[in-house]
Amino acid sequence: MSIFDAVLLGLLQALGEFLPISSSAHLVLLPFFRGQDYQGISFDVLLHFATLLAVVLYFAKDWFAIIKNGLSKPSTPQGKTLWLLVMATLPAGLAGVLCEDYIETIFRHPVIIAVCLMFFALVLWCADRKASSQEKPLSWQNMLLIGCAQALALMPGVSRSGITITAALFLGFSRSQSAKISFLLSAPVIGGAAILELSQISWADINAPLIWGCISAFLGALAVIGGLMKYIKKHSFHVFVIYRLLLGSFILIWYFC
Repeated sequence: MSIFDAVLLGLLQALGEFLPISSSAHLVLLPFFRGQDYQGISFDVLLHFATLLAVVLYFAKDWFAIIKNGLSKPSTPQGKTLWLLVMATLPAGLAGVLCEDYIETIFRHPVIIAVCLMFFALVLWCADRKASSQEKPLSWQNMLLIGCAQALALMPGVSRSGITITAALFLGFSRSQSAKISFLLSAPVIGGAAILELSQISWADINAPLIWGCISAFLGALAVIGGLMKYIKKHSFHVFVIYRLLLGSFILIWYFC
């Protein structure tokens, strides 16, 4: 893999991880359309880890308060947030262990990706129409439901950010609060997957394309997070719905024709 290809994949990861368009789908589709071999799930996970560092840095103050209060004042509303995030992460972790073989093979078929892109785009559109203008407190019921929805994102095309935002919108959260919940939930899920993958990687696997890919993913993610948080204060998610429908249609036409 060239450094250019790695940087391009890193930027796609940055865009897709936090925009509701599915980063995993784009990381699979780029080499497919260019007639190249898939770079492997290990490379993808490390790009995800780079975006994890970005979201932790962007929300550093929030994370500091969440962890501090979660350990010292777990009964307070902010203290409960840490344990609600942990609980919401469990469904995706369990699904990842049970469906590992499918994640690396069947789920990465272009037709399945296209169908997921289009179907869950319509679900996001329905949820966005119900978006609330008010923020509401987190509860274990809501976070568990959002966590279960997040488990669906193991299939490329669903979009982790997209499905968690969709679930939060259906549950009555505002667009900005739904996005923030999605960003915070990304940390433990991506972190867990990255730790498992890093344990299987040797120093020989660390090369220039991987390093540059991670750098581009990290810097791109910082820009995307800030941009999306500003965008959704005044706009809906409809532009992402349209993009997903067009991309899914293009994939099907490309594949069958």
